[in-house]
Amino acid sequence: MAHAPSPVSAQVGVANVELSARALSTLPRIDYADRFSLSTRAEAGPERWARAMFGDVPTPAERFIWSGLLGLRLHRGHAPETVAGWRVAGHGQDWILLRAVSWMLTGNLLVQRGHEEVSLTTMIGYDRGMARLVWPPLSAVHRRLSPGLLLHARQVVGGAVPR
Repeated sequence: MAHAPSPVSAQVGVANVELSARALSTLPRIDYADRFSLSTRAEAGPERWARAMFGDVPTPAERFIWSGLLGLRLHRGHAPETVAGWRVAGHGQDWILLRAVSWMLTGNLLVQRGHEEVSLTTMIGYDRGMARLVWPPLSAVHRRLSPGLLLHARQVVGGAVPR
């Protein structure tokens, strides 16, 4: 049985992610990047999309992956300067950049709202050699989960698919 094509498009690899997205990163060097995009007509801003994807505080599963496996230091409670424990590192009218740091890597999550599209870009900088061993297998899981984050967020925000 053939599967329907995914409504989420993906670009994987630093060179495949738009330079304009990479330019918003706080990382001095980007060792890993991917970008997932979804068509939508929802009129929500980028912070609303980020909170629809990740919530105000990390779920137990997110905390296990982000803090337990990656060692990211996340803010514990709800705060206006955080999304799911990640610090807001910057924002503009159509984007919000989240940042979290561990002993081995630094991560950026960039949520952008374009014309009839929302996207999630993940950028990772390896701060220690151990990140080169830990992130690649976890990135495969990340790439499987990311489309679902966008689809779930579209349900939360209420945006219809453009025709």
